[in-house]
Amino acid sequence: MQTSRRTRTADQTPTIHRTTQQPSMIRRSVRWIARRRTALLSSALRGAAYATGAGIIGLGFYVLRQQI
Repeated sequence: MQTSRRTRTADQTPTIHRTTQQPSMIRRSVRWIARRRTALLSSALRGAAYATGAGIIGLGFYVLRQQI
């Protein structure tokens, strides 16, 4: 006759069920950023380029104004 390989403590351990809670706001934000990383990076690069260009133009007008 075969005996069960399961021990008595294995039979008595409670089963942990995963709850269906909503993920936290931070976790949802991290997932959103991960999904849209390429779009966010290109948008940040475009913004940096515009800011650099505007700074150079502003500096040029400042230097021009100082010389007049």
